[in-house]
Amino acid sequence: MNKEEQLSELKKKINQNSKSFPGKNLVFSDGSYLSEVMIIGEAPGQMEDKMKIPFVGRAGKLLDKMLESIKLNRNKCYITNVVNFRPEENRKPTLDEILIFRPLLFNHIEIIMPKKILLLGATAAHAVLDHEGPLHIVRGIWKKININKNHFNVLTTFHPAYLLRQPNAKKTAWKDLLEFQKL
Repeated sequence: MNKEEQLSELKKKINQNSKSFPGKNLVFSDGSYLSEVMIIGEAPGQMEDKMKIPFVGRAGKLLDKMLESIKLNRNKCYITNVVNFRPEENRKPTLDEILIFRPLLFNHIEIIMPKKILLLGATAAHAVLDHEGPLHIVRGIWKKININKNHFNVLTTFHPAYLLRQPNAKKTAWKDLLEFQKL
């Protein structure tokens, strides 16, 4: 099966979880599935649910600027979320939701086979790195993960929505992006 067929099958598997998100749209991915860079966020917001594309709201516009600052754009990356449906009232995904979507996310990573992954925020760090403590413990530090004997380089930084609420953290996120660009 080629990547397009594998992604189509994965969409079907993810859609099986739609009953837990009544009236919400599947927000699967954006960018190139041939990319060597994968970006993983938390879950879709209202605008993402409406447009069925990750990171298109205010946080998405900031993400676009962040990527441009290191000579990337969403066409050169592959962007998805831990949870592919918008939780009610834009709440953070629950632990149960993260655990349900984690194997699907790992399957997603295996299909794309990126050389490096950028995790945006605590939910992504929890899902991918199994990190439960404060974000600063893993933020800005390269980690290696193994999924079925495949190795992936992972760097965590702040979620753009957090940066909109805490603009003083942008300087730290900039350092993380420069580190991400180096590898």
